[in-house]
Amino acid sequence: MHEPAPSRAPGPPVSTPAATSTTASSSVSAGAPRRWGSMGPVGLVLAGGVSVQFGGALAVSLMPRAGALGVVTLRLLVAAVVLLVVCRPRLRGHSRTDWGTVLVFGITMGAMNGLFYQSVARIPLGPAVTLEVLGPLALSVLASRRAVNLIWAGLALAGVFLLSGGGFSGLDPVGVAFALGAGAMWAAYIVFSARTGRRFPQADGLALAMAVAAVLFLPLGVVESGGKLLNPVTIGLGAAVAILSSVMPYTLELLALRSIPASTFAILMSLEPALAAAAGFLILDQALSTTESLAIALVIAASMGAVRTQVGRGKVKVEARDE
Repeated sequence: MHEPAPSRAPGPPVSTPAATSTTASSSVSAGAPRRWGSMGPVGLVLAGGVSVQFGGALAVSLMPRAGALGVVTLRLLVAAVVLLVVCRPRLRGHSRTDWGTVLVFGITMGAMNGLFYQSVARIPLGPAVTLEVLGPLALSVLASRRAVNLIWAGLALAGVFLLSGGGFSGLDPVGVAFALGAGAMWAAYIVFSARTGRRFPQADGLALAMAVAAVLFLPLGVVESGGKLLNPVTIGLGAAVAILSSVMPYTLELLALRSIPASTFAILMSLEPALAAAAGFLILDQALSTTESLAIALVIAASMGAVRTQVGRGKVKVEARDE
């Protein structure tokens, strides 16, 4: 799912009202693995983006075996087991607010995955991610509350118009609706991933939220796929999808959200459509037309412009404070 920028400007996160409520703490906690933290937040996010898009392409190739809901179920189940075993999260000592945050995070994660996989079952991976990335971009525009970001929003909408061919006549409208829904859930995921990262050490909150998502999705996968989920080859491919699309990217993103604002993280996802298009071409042989490529480029340019605006604003605040 889902989904670059220059490195974070020095100093604390940009203090817009929306961004403040969703900003991760100013540094990675001491318990976070140093080998990940040494990559820097931008490196963490980009590594997660490459992993998730190629995992998504592998998932599309698995859908004829297990169906979209079956693939999501396998992905969430395997990821939950891996994270619970590795993290061994502590269950006691958390407040109701902590548990409420994890519950909403898990629901959001499950919904995001389910909607996105229903989308890529109907439309190519590149266009699906391009539509999905509008969620984080909208979050960035709303969080920054700067007039210049309306320009970037307009540029993104122009890209979507090109992608739709004036009405999505070339794409399955149901697939488009699922992709847009996944984008809304992605924006919510960014917010609650940041909150979970602040309330739980290391990746404990992520492991618990993944377990919530897996339990909620299990009945849907069983209804759609039944015994297909027990096929050894299907299980193996599902495990690979889980590692590439869930365990690696979610862990890297959670660590990144501890040291950058959620609004900045949202627009660091700007390369996701290009990564998805590359994965779709290399693994699924999904070639893009010139118009579709231009549409994706416009959405990426809009995200990059929003990144520069956000980082530039942060630098101005830091310089003003230093004077």
